[in-house]
Amino acid sequence: MQQIDSQGLRLPIKIDSTSNGEFEPIPISKTNRIANRQALEDADKNARRTAKSRRQFLISGCGAATTLLAMNQVNAQAGKVGGFFQLSPEAGLDQVAAAEQLGGDEFIFDVQGHYVNPNGDWLSRVPPNARPYSTFEKAACELADAPGDRSYLNCLSASEFIKDVFLDSDTDIMVLSFVPSSREMEPVTIEDADETRRIVAELEGSKRMMIHGRVNPNQDGDLEGMDELAESWNISAFKTYTQFGPDGRGFFLHDDPGIAMIERARRLGVRNICVHKGLPFGPQSYEHSQCHDIGIVARMFPDMNFLIYHSGFVANVTEQEFVAGAGRDGIDTLIQSLIDNEVAPNSNVYAELGSTWRFLMRDPDNAAHALGKLLRYAGEDNVLWGTDSIWYGSPQDQIQAFRTFQISEEFQDRFGYPAITEEIRRKVFGLNAAVPYNIDQEEIRLHSSGDMVAYEKQNYLNDPQPNFLTYGPRNRREFLNFLKWGG
Repeated sequence: MQQIDSQGLRLPIKIDSTSNGEFEPIPISKTNRIANRQALEDADKNARRTAKSRRQFLISGCGAATTLLAMNQVNAQAGKVGGFFQLSPEAGLDQVAAAEQLGGDEFIFDVQGHYVNPNGDWLSRVPPNARPYSTFEKAACELADAPGDRSYLNCLSASEFIKDVFLDSDTDIMVLSFVPSSREMEPVTIEDADETRRIVAELEGSKRMMIHGRVNPNQDGDLEGMDELAESWNISAFKTYTQFGPDGRGFFLHDDPGIAMIERARRLGVRNICVHKGLPFGPQSYEHSQCHDIGIVARMFPDMNFLIYHSGFVANVTEQEFVAGAGRDGIDTLIQSLIDNEVAPNSNVYAELGSTWRFLMRDPDNAAHALGKLLRYAGEDNVLWGTDSIWYGSPQDQIQAFRTFQISEEFQDRFGYPAITEEIRRKVFGLNAAVPYNIDQEEIRLHSSGDMVAYEKQNYLNDPQPNFLTYGPRNRREFLNFLKWGG
């Protein structure tokens, strides 16, 4: 079990500088720091008013509501008018009100999850004294007390991943994805992913987990390896990183390797191509992290689905209203590519929110522009829920924040963004992903409501012990170490 915050010093809505290891952490703003302080002060007051310890208060729905309400207050004082978390003041003190406003019965299908195999063969390829992913040592758990210099990696294991995702959050289904790496340095292999899927299946949760197959067609052997991935491992999609490749040189999807990958996937009957776009790894081959090629291949292959992981979002780019031809970076490169290639909203290009939404939670103006543009140009049927857990810990805070976030009427009127309705939330949380991943969400719900995972969760909720930890790198030093030992 992971380290518990018995003193109530960690907030349930985690706003910090943690990244997923694919982009350099960006320090939180002064407004964020003030909001975090305000939330702790308010939680202390509200805990006394409700006769709870601060830890008891923070793990309740009122704790999350208090944190979001503090963010609203401080953001408004800072002149942030683009969006807000739609909560009543009562939710900070009344558990029933908090449950009504922060809870939900949506089908939640998280299409991007990660963890680390603490005993994988990849460790044999790093120097004996190396401490890969040592950023995780600060998130110590009981498993870290096992013998060995790298026992801290146990805190990022499949079992802890399952706890964070299925016990400490409302997630129904998770897709295990992969990090950019060579085959030899994968911290989680296709075999590991399948083993985790089988662990969940043995809990009668056989429909709760799906897996990707990682392929970088510009690496020797990866194209040929697609056959085994499709035929032997029951993958739901191929995952690729266009900025990754030999000597740091990437590729475009409409280059020869990209076309060969798409055509091979189609022959193998795998219709989903998941591609990392945005969150650039660095300046080398930066152009391949942008989305200019997406519309081209979407138009060339209308029978294939292109799932754009991170939606082209760039953490150090402030999202604004889309202006055609302005040449802006970030999400606008995806929108411009769709428009240039006449790819209509709600067609075969899907925009995924892993890490993107987690970063947007910091700034309601940035969040309103990003979500408003994606819903308008990708289409409200084609925005997908993803969280990039386990790097950010349990995704429950991301779920609670999205359940309550609303684009302001001012931004709706000025920029033509839609209000985030209950119907749109349900679509984004899971109904949209059910289409390309070809699952019957009603069947899943019926199955999962009575499976062993649901039973374990009901027991767990009698005494929940969320840790409110994040695990990814938080500063440049940790980020560079993460890249070095993560491949």
